Amino acid sequence: MPRPKSRPDDEVLAEARSLLMEHGSLTLAALAGRCGLSASTLVQRFGSKDELVRRALAQAWDDLDGRTAAAVAAAPRDPGGAVGILVALSGGYGDIEAYADGLRILREDLRDPGARARGAAWGRVLAGAIEECFAGAPGAPAGIGRIMIAQWQGALLWWSFQPNVPVDDYVRSHLTEFVSAVVRA
Repeated sequence: MPRPKSRPDDEVLAEARSLLMEHGSLTLAALAGRCGLSASTLVQRFGSKDELVRRALAQAWDDLDGRTAAAVAAAPRDPGGAVGILVALSGGYGDIEAYADGLRILREDLRDPGARARGAAWGRVLAGAIEECFAGAPGAPAGIGRIMIAQWQGALLWWSFQPNVPVDDYVRSHLTEFVSAVVRA
């Protein structure tokens, strides 16, 4: 099969992310084989492997920012809406294998200062949206956005040890219990 003459950058970056998730690392040879472009073409387009990885991570953050904005826009501004936002974001993980593979991307994010900055900015936006959902809720502590995000991440981790129910169901149940414990009726 002949090589395609061109692949859009976003497709190449998506393939790079896929390789990072599958293997925890990326080689230009593996990416070239996956997307049908030569390693030299990849270097010409992206400058270096490090820049290619940086752009693939940025693409992943762009996707997460878009999913977050959509989840926030769809959620009612009440504690149940806060649960809904985080459940919607959990749906992107899929099954346990996809969740575990996604941790390989997190590993790369933690190594890159720019990606860490994107993560911090995303956390502030998400915490702010959660805070809005608790505005006026009796008993909601100051900083509930960050507190609930920590609960959500903990729920994902605990789900991963016993993924015998869909992640959405586990997260919804866990966070609903959390909200009941924090907010007085």
